[in-house]
Amino acid sequence: VQLQASGGGSVQAGGSLTLSCAASRSVFNINVMEWHRQAPGKQRELVARIGIGGDTNYRESVKGRFTIARDAAKNTVDLQMNNLKPEDTGVYYCHSIFIGRDDWGQGTLVTVSS
Repeated sequence: VQLQASGGGSVQAGGSLTLSCAASRSVFNINVMEWHRQAPGKQRELVARIGIGGDTNYRESVKGRFTIARDAAKNTVDLQMNNLKPEDTGVYYCHSIFIGRDDWGQGTLVTVSS
């Protein structure tokens, strides 16, 4: 699966951004779609996941602020990020798991200033 991430940018704390991950096949047929992030000097971490059945999971620190959802019209998996905090800063990557194979999109940078 080819993935293309977009939507990063710079915002102040408390602001919002929406990231989109476009896929080369229907996002409704991909087993798992995820957003990960990597802050400077830190390991990449899972932020949110959506399964083929629509079930979602979130990292504890983003619960209530981030929402992962699939958009049928655009064939994307979007990450709506509200009430952003400086600790949300990092490069965000989309990731897919489909028939036992995993693929990564290029990263998109999110910078949150205090």
